[in-house]
This record gives sequence, structure tokens and C-alpha cells, in this order.
Amino acid sequence: MVKNKKIRGPKLLFLCNRRKRYLCSMISSRHINIYISLLACFFLYNCSERQSDAGKSVFRYNEASGITSLDPAFARNQANIWAINQLFNGLVQFDDQLNIRPCIARHWKISEGGKLYTFSLRQDVLFHDDPLFRGTKSRKVIADDFVYSFARLMNPATASPGAWIFTLVDSLNTNYGFNALNDSTFTIKLKQPFPAFLGLLGMQYCSVVPKEIVEHYGKDFRKHPVGTGPFYFKLWKEGIKLVMLKNETYFEYDGKERLPFLDAVAITFIVDKQSAFLELVKGNLDFLSGLDPSYKDELLTPSGALNPKYRDKFILTTQPYLNTEYLGFQVDPGLERFKDSPLRKKEVRQAINMGFDRKKMMRYLRNNIGLPGCYGFIPPGIPGFDSTEVRGYVYNPAKAAQLLASAGFPGGKGMPEIVLSTNNAYLDLATYIQQQLTDLGLKVRLDVHQAASMREMLAQAKLGFFRASWIADYPDAENYLSLFYSRNFSPQGPNYTHFSDPDYDKLYEESQKELNDTLRIKKYKAMDKIIIENAPVVVLYYDQVLRFRAKNVEGLGCNAMNLLTLKKVRKR
Repeated sequence: MVKNKKIRGPKLLFLCNRRKRYLCSMISSRHINIYISLLACFFLYNCSERQSDAGKSVFRYNEASGITSLDPAFARNQANIWAINQLFNGLVQFDDQLNIRPCIARHWKISEGGKLYTFSLRQDVLFHDDPLFRGTKSRKVIADDFVYSFARLMNPATASPGAWIFTLVDSLNTNYGFNALNDSTFTIKLKQPFPAFLGLLGMQYCSVVPKEIVEHYGKDFRKHPVGTGPFYFKLWKEGIKLVMLKNETYFEYDGKERLPFLDAVAITFIVDKQSAFLELVKGNLDFLSGLDPSYKDELLTPSGALNPKYRDKFILTTQPYLNTEYLGFQVDPGLERFKDSPLRKKEVRQAINMGFDRKKMMRYLRNNIGLPGCYGFIPPGIPGFDSTEVRGYVYNPAKAAQLLASAGFPGGKGMPEIVLSTNNAYLDLATYIQQQLTDLGLKVRLDVHQAASMREMLAQAKLGFFRASWIADYPDAENYLSLFYSRNFSPQGPNYTHFSDPDYDKLYEESQKELNDTLRIKKYKAMDKIIIENAPVVVLYYDQVLRFRAKNVEGLGCNAMNLLTLKKVRKR
């Protein structure tokens, strides 16, 4: 249902005719003239925009959460990442199977026991045209640009949330450990081997930026981006519209055709997701990602298939998403505030894991979108996930009752109330779990927080039982397993449960020195088994990428990180 909103100013004139006489009686004729003038300007702007779009191939999508920055140093969320991915490039990139492919780097080599990375750069990559380039409209990207871009990311003055990417770089000089041997050769040296490092370089944080433009605009580079990507920045009216146009000198080809194929990308910022869905149905948007409760049952059947009434309009694409949704327990024995919590007992955590039906939860609350979390913490779609070797928990109320009895709480008797912290977006899942655990005799109270305040409380270890999720930053299982390494306790790291196990830590450290993929993945699986046995988390489900595109859109790929790449998209 569309939320009611107060409407002021020129928007009054868009109200239905039935209300016009009443409204006009409340405002002066001078105000009416102003409104009419503004309305005329609005229509003239839209008409001219539509005329300029005539014969053009424009891809349109909506970003309900808004975009906060077009600076790669602040590519911290999906909304920013999607836009930045159209404007910028890095050394490497991912294909739809998340294989690492060349981008601005033609090729690379890794030596000195996995610590020295040497990249040979393309010589045909140009920054987007900008009048600030001295004596020319643009210029070629050289190795010094990567030295500047990566050093800027690490510089505390930038305050980039992506600075952690280079924590293992051996920064012994003023350039934080990055070196340009010449215009086409760039090197990075690590303190110790890190097999997933190339994947980190595929993140949008690691895009190349031009020093002279960044230093001219300073913090305003966020809204004056100049990159090398398939599209260049044209217009951004924050909260209204963002427009990017085709880069005619882009360096990548698809066969003999220069990319991109589209003439433009237009992003709107409709906050109400049901309204955005209606724009898709009307043909004003070309693409929709994900699922919202407001239109879930309208768009999908109970089994998760596309509603037959929309099969002539849209194509549905799905695949595993590198996102594990889970409940976490605070298990740090050193925290005084949770010293008497029954969740300290492993048997209680295991009982909760067995105390609700994940398959039923997915069927009724998620239209079977996603896979029930009956395996390890590592999700499908990434090496290390193993549905046969790593087995998690399934619904087993009889076994759960036995575990509660062995923990000293037969039938839940004598067990204090458990508080499960969540936010409104996941209240339906939390309520379902609360009801099922009640059947075991457990008393569960839901504590609903705003998302931002909950993140802060989570980082400060103030929540004893909480809903969370982990979306991969890079396609390596280490990204998930780092959540349980004892040196990563929050707030310094992502170990929100404060789980600590010496055997786990030893395996984690050994895996980071292991350059053989097969042997490293074997250690990953062993770590995942330790997590299942000790149950510091309840794996709820492994998410799924869900993409709806208009039937006239071709070449829109899909990948397990849900990265939006538009350079090969065509519109018929």
C-alpha cells in the first residue's frame, strides 16, 4: 500500500480535480500564478528531456535507498556500487561466474611467495573528458594514477570505509607500499601472502581516479566524478534523478563492437518500493532487483515463479546470492552484561538451531526465494560451500527438547527470557521464529530497533541475540570465515559474536598462507564444521539474486554478488 505523504508547493497542482477548488480557496492568486509557472517549467523540462531521448537507447532503473556518493572511495553499499561501476574501472574485474578477468591491467604476475603483485597496464585507457585536464580534454591512465588512487584510499584524511582492503600491504614508503616502475607497470607488495587479494582489487573501492580532478573538487568529487568507465557523468539532482551518458572512447570491445551499446543510463530515486514496482509495470523502468513484501505476492507465485500475468512483460532471472542471513549469539565470556545468559550454553544454542522449521519459513515468508540454511555459514555459489560434507541443523523439536534438558532447562523450565534484536525489515521472520521456539517452552521477546542504531549496538557488543546478514565483499570464503577469527572482535573487526576457538584460529591462519586452492578450501570446510558444532550463529537462509527485466532488454547478466554491469546491455 502506498504510504500517505504530505504534499506541498507545486505538487499541489497534481492533486485530483475534486480537491482543486478547496485548495485554491486557501491560497492567493499570486501563489497560483507561481505554481502555474513552475508547472509549465516542469512540463517543458520533461518534454525536452523526452525529445532528447527520442531514438536513444536509455536504460532506466530505480534506487529506492538513494545514492550518497559517486566517489569510489565511498563505494560502501549496493546503491553507490552500482552507479560507480558504470563510471569507473580498476585493475581487474569479475565476469558473471565471478572469475577474475583483466580490466585496465592487461595481465599480472605474483611472485615472492605470493607477496609481490606486478601489473602491466593497458595504454589505451582514457579518463572521461573534463575541462580541468590541462591542454587537452582528457588524458591516458598511467601507473602513477593507481599509486595516487590506492594511497588516497589508505590516507586517514580521506576517511574511506574501504581502507581495510590494503591492511596487508607492506607500506614502507610515502606511497603506502604502491609503486609505479614506469607508466605501464604498477606493483603492490604484501606483508604476507593473502590468496584472496586479487578479488579485493575487483571491488569498486579500487577504481582509478585522476589526481588533478580529485584535488580540484576535494570532497565535492562525490558529485563531480571523472573515471574511465563505459558511461560518463552528466547530471545528478539528488533524490530525483541521475543521468550517465555513453563514453564514446571506452576501451573495451565485444568482438569487433566497442562497448557500451546503450546511449545512456537514467536512475530515479522513488522511495516507495510499491510505487517503483508500478513504474516497472507501466514500462517506465527497465529493471527491478530483489523482492519487497509490498509486491511479493503480486509478482511471484507461492513457489517463487513469475506470476503468469506478467510473463509477457518481464523475464525473471535468479541465481544464488553470496549473502548468508543469520541470527548471532554473543558468546564472549568476558562480557559482564551477558554473564548469566543461558545462550552461553552450547546446548541451548544448538536447541534453538533445531527449534524452528526453515523450509516452512522459506515457503510462507519468502515464496521459496533462497535456500534454507541447513548447511554451513559459507553460502552456495562460492568455493568452500559443500552440501554433503558440511551439514548444518534441520528442524528436530524432539532433539531440541533433549538438548534443553541436558542444559538444565527441561521443557524450557527455569530458563530466563531471551531477547531477540531485529529491525522492521525482518520482523516477520523474527516473529515466526519466536512462535516456533515458544512450542519448545522458550520465552522469546522481540526487541525492534532502527537499522542504524542496531548496527552501532552490534558493533559495541551490546546485543546478546541478534539478526544479521553477511554479503560478500569479494568472492572468497575467507570473507565469511573472518567473522569468527578471534583477532577480528568487533568493533575493530566483523566478529560480532566474539567467538574464539584456538583450533579455528590456527586453521584460519594456515589457510591464509596456503597458495594451493584445493588445500585451502579443505581448511575452509574444516572451519565451517567448527562453526556448526559450536553454534555461535543460527543460519536462517542463503539468499538468492532476483532480477526482473523488461522483455526488450538484452545482455543483462547476473552474478552471485548481484553486481549491476550495463556495458553489454542492449534495448530492442
